[in-house]
Amino acid sequence: MFLENYNLNTNKGWIEVIVGSMFSGKTEELIRRIKRAKIAKQQVEIFKPLIDTRYSKDNVVSHNANNIPARAIAKPEMIYDYIAKAEVIGIDEAQFFDKEIVTVCNNLANNGIRVIAAGLDMDFKGKPFGSIPEIMSIAEYVTKVHAICVNCGELANYSHRLTNNEDLIELGEKEKYEALCRICYNKKNL
Repeated sequence: MFLENYNLNTNKGWIEVIVGSMFSGKTEELIRRIKRAKIAKQQVEIFKPLIDTRYSKDNVVSHNANNIPARAIAKPEMIYDYIAKAEVIGIDEAQFFDKEIVTVCNNLANNGIRVIAAGLDMDFKGKPFGSIPEIMSIAEYVTKVHAICVNCGELANYSHRLTNNEDLIELGEKEKYEALCRICYNKKNL
């Protein structure tokens, strides 16, 4: 097995998922939890998808410019190659990984590792995004964070795309997306 050198108490492993729309603070919360694990002197490793090049190729970076070193990987299985004796694994933008991310998260947790995965729960069309729903279903803890609707100021949980691109994945920031509440999102998309 990939984790045959681990001698951890398997009761310690679990999965935490942080989800929400763009600009809701998912990455900020992931960084906060990772920094707290480091304060507790736990061994941590952080990963992000290779395609996420918005701010940095070597760091997970929040919209507030908080950052933490991370390894950019092409496939979730690559996590196994880099975890050494990690006790906590952070995964940012988990929605961009293929379905193998679910198996990887589960295997890590089953082997005593705390897994913290952050990602969009819905795509720009308001549909469940990638493997996030499956990861949420096997997670012990799920935190949904919210942005503020740029139209009305209510809690926002939709990522409204401002461009006409219909591709599922289009990396971007405020020039391509805005956070909207349900009512404002529906007004712009119906």
